[in-house]
Amino acid sequence: MIAIDKNIAAVNTRIQRSCDENSRDRSTVALLAVSKKQPVSAIRQAVAAGVADFGENYLQEAEAKITELREMSLIWHYIGVIQSNKTRAIASLFDWVHSVDRLSIAHRLNDQRPDNMPPLNICLQINIDQESSKAGLSPAQLPDVLAAIKALPRLQLRGLMAIPAAAAGPELRRASFTRMHLLFDTMRCDYPKLDTLSMGMSADLELAIAEGATLLRVGTDIFGPRSS
Repeated sequence: MIAIDKNIAAVNTRIQRSCDENSRDRSTVALLAVSKKQPVSAIRQAVAAGVADFGENYLQEAEAKITELREMSLIWHYIGVIQSNKTRAIASLFDWVHSVDRLSIAHRLNDQRPDNMPPLNICLQINIDQESSKAGLSPAQLPDVLAAIKALPRLQLRGLMAIPAAAAGPELRRASFTRMHLLFDTMRCDYPKLDTLSMGMSADLELAIAEGATLLRVGTDIFGPRSS
């Protein structure tokens, strides 16, 4: 039996310690519980332990969870690959989308966001290590995409998201986080309302905090290993 409350307490302790070591206010770092492949019962346990933000990768699975837990005031984040034929449902179900990787997807999310809902919070996914197998914008593409998205009224541009190369060691991952922070700060010169740098997971959250992450996506260290 996974003690989710104890796991969350341990993760929060790690976050606090890293914030202290890097002279950061704990309130500037948010925790997103990645609940993909986890049952609703596990999400309820996390809510009881104080978590309100949950990240999902798979639309059909997420839709069922959101429907079942609709009586709770939860904040749902879509963090998976976005297929064009799924944008209408994503735009209708989620509060945040972290994985916007091309302008055409942003236009679809904007056009399909229901008028009775607030603007959809989005982060642009950056392929910071230029991996051929990974989605995301290149840093060079970012200024033009930011300018175009600013004109879309049903989207609220919040920041950037990245997933460094999985095979990279700690120093290489930290270098990737450093580049993301520099890119984020550079874009904020023209877009001061950007407030979210979504990076860092269970294994590297300390590195991410040291390099300026404002939102950590943690799954395994909260819920334990996922079923395949």
